[in-house]
Amino acid sequence: MLVCASSSSCSPSHQPWSSSIPTLTLLPKCTTSQHVKQLHARITTSGLIKNTSFSTKLVLTFISSPHAPLVEFARYVFFKHHATQDQHGDDPFLWNAVIRSYSHGGCDPSGALVVLCFMHENGVNLDRYSFSLALKACSQGGLLKEAMQVYGLLSKTYLCSDVFLQNCLVGLFVRCGCVEFARQVFDRMPERDTVSYNSMIDGYVKCGVVEKARELFDGMLLEERNLITWNSMIGGYVRCEDGLDLAWSMFEEMPERDLVSWNTMIGGCVKHEKMEDAQALFDEMPERDLVSWVTMIDGYAKSGNVAASRSLFDEMPRRDVISCNSMMAGYVQNGYCIEALKLFHDMRRATNMLPDDTTLLIVLTAIAQLGQVDFGIAIHRYVNDNGHSLSGKLGVALIDMYSKCGSIENAISVFESIERKCVDHWNALISGLAIHGMGEMAFEFLMEMERLSITPDDITFIGLLSACGHAGMLKEGLICFEVMQKVYNLEPKVQHYGCIVDMFSRAGKVEQAKQFIQMMPFEPNDVIWKTLISACQIHQNFSVGEPVAKQLIQLSSCSPSSYVLLSNIYASLGMWENVKRVRTEMKERNLKKVPGCSWIELEGSVHQFSVQDKTHPQVNEIYSLLNSL
Repeated sequence: MLVCASSSSCSPSHQPWSSSIPTLTLLPKCTTSQHVKQLHARITTSGLIKNTSFSTKLVLTFISSPHAPLVEFARYVFFKHHATQDQHGDDPFLWNAVIRSYSHGGCDPSGALVVLCFMHENGVNLDRYSFSLALKACSQGGLLKEAMQVYGLLSKTYLCSDVFLQNCLVGLFVRCGCVEFARQVFDRMPERDTVSYNSMIDGYVKCGVVEKARELFDGMLLEERNLITWNSMIGGYVRCEDGLDLAWSMFEEMPERDLVSWNTMIGGCVKHEKMEDAQALFDEMPERDLVSWVTMIDGYAKSGNVAASRSLFDEMPRRDVISCNSMMAGYVQNGYCIEALKLFHDMRRATNMLPDDTTLLIVLTAIAQLGQVDFGIAIHRYVNDNGHSLSGKLGVALIDMYSKCGSIENAISVFESIERKCVDHWNALISGLAIHGMGEMAFEFLMEMERLSITPDDITFIGLLSACGHAGMLKEGLICFEVMQKVYNLEPKVQHYGCIVDMFSRAGKVEQAKQFIQMMPFEPNDVIWKTLISACQIHQNFSVGEPVAKQLIQLSSCSPSSYVLLSNIYASLGMWENVKRVRTEMKERNLKKVPGCSWIELEGSVHQFSVQDKTHPQVNEIYSLLNSL
């Protein structure tokens, strides 16, 4: 029990039941709805609820609490016992406190506008803080129409030229993506300060209009520019395709730099694939934070230099979940999935790091690539035991992992266990069914989506078309291609056209596949051409395959796969001189085909094999067994 049964047990000075002192000492101890109910009963029976001084203190104590029941009770007390009594008051302090509870992190920012309207209708003085809180609520909720109404009300008051409020308006329009509205307010301001310029520069930078941001920057006096101004401009330039040199110039011109300045430049160098420059900056910077380290780790991983990435990771003075996630993602991107899982195990053994949803997404991706379904089941159990929601990307990743590991039953089970499914969950399952050649079931799920009024997107139809291709359902696939355009108004992309070409090719209809490619509204990519050539090889259609293969070699002369496909076509027809000529040309160009490989999982370990591979530690036993068969 929070509330004492008698005043004697509450206070050594034996305050009377109606005294506010014992109750005031209880306010900071309240945290739950049960505490609120006890407190409400006490202040009602004691009459304290009618004490204006006490109720004001209660509202101010509870209104900023992180506990939702306390905030709701503070609002109740305010509206019940203050809002109707303060109609003639000039002090909006308590009103502003209530507005702030809606505008700062509240789940209902529109409530701030309701309170502001109530203030205005009841003649309570609106000060600059009242307006700024209302504008913040509009910004938080994206309430552009309501923001214009607040702007209209503000323009009729003595505060219409207040620089602070004008800056709030500029910032609001910028955050809502209305940079031109922001510029109109900016141009009409009778007085501007550094915040005014920084808000407009930030707005232009975020909209990609760096030229206009630079015009404002050049129009500022040197003493008006601060670190935020310089960092915004540098951030804008590094996002531009050809802006890195300009960013360098500004960086060198800066009168002072902070961590944001250094990290922005390093991030720009990484984005533009200038890892040597990024490393030079990293070595030169006076201090580093986690952002600095993670940016470099991510940059090296994306450039394929996993060793450098890991070296930096090992050098970090302090690691957190984000840095571990970055290193694991780098491993997975470069095909080092086993190393990613080892790092995950190390992370779990660390006492100061708890895997988050991003960690689990990366781990599930690694498992899917390795096909280690047993480990996937263990991660699934971990997800359930630790209360992670499957309504978002984690559920999608689990369905995808089970599908790629060959356990479509588990994928369906996960799908059915998710109460709030989004289109991504449906897409993951349909794509999984496609991998397993279950075209009819994929269609059934499309019908179920229709029944539940879930609108499929372009990814849904890629999965469906792929499912039709794997299941040999050419007629159904063509109907599906037509439905996506005429029923769902989706414009087919190159992937959809590729699926149709694949369907024709699998069905042996090489001529129709070629005609379909010629009808495409855009240039086919090399994947589509290679699909057609492979079909020509399988079905020995020399007249279509040879000219297409030669054309593909001209388009991508450095791709060994194009030469191999042409060579295979010749080989399938016994044209060995032509095979020799193509292979010779490959050698002259120093082109080597990446060998195909197969792998199996045995007792939790993945074993990989390729043609004439003798690197396996048990190679002698393997070949001995093969020879005895």
